[in-house]
Amino acid sequence: MRDAEKRVTELSDAVEAASNDDDMNRAAELKQDQQAAEIALGEARAAWNAQMDADPLVIDTAQIADIVSITSGVPVSSLTESESRRLLQCESVLKTRIIGQDEAVSAVAKAIRRSRSPLKDPRRPGGSFIFLGPTGTGKTELAKTLAEYLFGSKDALISFDMSEFGSEFEVSKLIGSPPGYVGHDEGGQLTKAVRRHPYSVVLFDEIEKAHPDIFNILLQVLEEGRLTDGQGKTVDFRNTVVIMTSNVGAREIAQESNVGFGTTGENGLSSGEIRSRAMGELKRLFRPEFLNRIDDIVVFQKLTGEDLKSIAQLLVDDLRQRLIANGMNIELTDAAIDKIVAEGTDLTNGARPLRRAIQRLIEDPLSEELLAGEWGEGDTVLCDVTDGAFVFSHGTGEIPAPRALGALGSSAVAAPHTSGAAPSTGVAAGPGGMMQTGSGAH
Repeated sequence: MRDAEKRVTELSDAVEAASNDDDMNRAAELKQDQQAAEIALGEARAAWNAQMDADPLVIDTAQIADIVSITSGVPVSSLTESESRRLLQCESVLKTRIIGQDEAVSAVAKAIRRSRSPLKDPRRPGGSFIFLGPTGTGKTELAKTLAEYLFGSKDALISFDMSEFGSEFEVSKLIGSPPGYVGHDEGGQLTKAVRRHPYSVVLFDEIEKAHPDIFNILLQVLEEGRLTDGQGKTVDFRNTVVIMTSNVGAREIAQESNVGFGTTGENGLSSGEIRSRAMGELKRLFRPEFLNRIDDIVVFQKLTGEDLKSIAQLLVDDLRQRLIANGMNIELTDAAIDKIVAEGTDLTNGARPLRRAIQRLIEDPLSEELLAGEWGEGDTVLCDVTDGAFVFSHGTGEIPAPRALGALGSSAVAAPHTSGAAPSTGVAAGPGGMMQTGSGAH
């Protein structure tokens, strides 16, 4: 039937074009073809209607809910019994992705459960946190994982690099310029993003670098759960989770805590002492009325050697999934994992160098061999270390099925962010699918 409709449309356009060219003979011929096509279309529609009468399509509420979710970006799952169990398992699910930060994960999970229960203050966001700790310890990764867990998609993360908002005149980029000023019609990056995606995790990275006027904006968000943009429109933040990261106190943590951070050593501090020092530094930088509106201030620990090894295995599994999607597999020996950790360990930058180490030690040489045709579909790459160097050989075993896509820990209805949904000014897809907003989006 669609082909018949397309044929009628094409002939109608052709008749009009021939008439405009004063080619009446051609127009008459095409008109006859159009009439025949319309008769064929009528017959096709009659046959389709008869088929629908005999075997009608049934659209249930779940399908309607899916369409509403796709169109609006709003998850339609409710607090059912299965949803309740999912929230109770929040820690165990998040800990599969966030290594070595059990205390931070537990604090966030408790706040999220509270926000999903009837105890939630209906005027405030679903959660508000400040993540403190050295770089590379999982602050941003927890925000990304939380977005996927709560809203079913990694794209449900709206990220701002606050170093781009250090000047007073840049504050208007968040909520938009007032009437009469340049850029008034464009709207604000923050307000536009949240209006389009009200169910999101909003991440303010390195909040201590923002101009003080930014905190006046955040006070309204944290207390009232809403914000008025430069065009006078009110944006609802009550269904968002607001996360701010900071490296405040990271230097003291790095200098005075040992690797293993939660323990007390000869020169190390206990977790409580570290938190106390970090809070003291935080109170010197931020006003009490701002800190009092935060649900929880979470201090991230330094990573141990075992933590780095577990993170390396997670990163290798990401590589494995990419190969599985192309009909191949990769397996690493314990020696290979140890080599990656040794090459990618940097106490200053935490786990960040591990990804670069995997790219340099495995992905680069393996890519050359793939392009040379040494590996193909159905092959399993066995990676080992010989004389201090990585070597690849053919392994055995079947290629596993690709890992299922979807929200962490459950089948909660996703809140997908369709194309064109991101703010139009300086927005790009960041690592892991997150939306990064501002001129420095990468």
